[in-house]
Amino acid sequence: MSYIDLHVHSTASDGTLSPAQVVEEAKKAGLSAIALTDHDTVNGIEEALDAGEKNGVQVIPGVELSCVYQGKEIHILGLFVNHRDPDFTCQLDKLLSVRIKRNQEMLRRFQSDGFDITMDTLTKGNPQTVITRAHFARALVDRGYASSMEKAFQNYLQYGGKYCLRKELITPEQAMKVLTGNHAFPALAHPMLYRLGWEATEELIAHLTELGMKGLEVYHSSHNPSQSGKLRTLARQYHLFPTGGSDFHGANKPDISIGSGRGGLRLSHLLLEDIQAFVSSCS
Repeated sequence: MSYIDLHVHSTASDGTLSPAQVVEEAKKAGLSAIALTDHDTVNGIEEALDAGEKNGVQVIPGVELSCVYQGKEIHILGLFVNHRDPDFTCQLDKLLSVRIKRNQEMLRRFQSDGFDITMDTLTKGNPQTVITRAHFARALVDRGYASSMEKAFQNYLQYGGKYCLRKELITPEQAMKVLTGNHAFPALAHPMLYRLGWEATEELIAHLTELGMKGLEVYHSSHNPSQSGKLRTLARQYHLFPTGGSDFHGANKPDISIGSGRGGLRLSHLLLEDIQAFVSSCS
């Protein structure tokens, strides 16, 4: 049986491995396919596709969009995106401009308080990367202001805190419009991370399904077997395809390995085959 990982990140956003290195890591892990789902960008897709051809690993072009639902930030994955669609990339550029504005203000606040952090510190020589809180956390650790990524988030990077103002986020309706307009396959990412409770989680799933969502990330590094079982039931109830992924970020999430998450995540290629058949039938 071959295995897959439909949620991984590279240096195009907040991962620590280049798109090509992510593919090489997937090959080492014995995976047959991955989806590169960087935050608000498809800039790493071409490199990953080239590496996939060289390494015999199928690369699904993807993206992960952030939006706000009832005051909480949630993430929606887009799989099988058309990353060459100019209208789509224009929409992503607008989202990136919001991130850039927020990051510049965060950097200003840190520097005003004497933190030795620059934009070069954050990008580490890759000016095309999409800066996230993880980049700030890594810089704080590297500069000795925090003993670990976890401590950096706790002490400096809580949403709404002095150094981490909330960025302007789009609504689920807008995020879904971006993805469905691109004929991508939208799926709610890691539902359990939002800590909504089961009733509110089901309400969110129902709402997104009405907007055109087709998948639900049933399997994720943060889900235990019981949670995955309940999500699998909800996926059937709302006629959604179950998806899954590790949420691999390299050294920024050192306890998560590609393909296996924290050790127990193994996703059959059959999941992908069902999604691919559906996508093909809609094209």
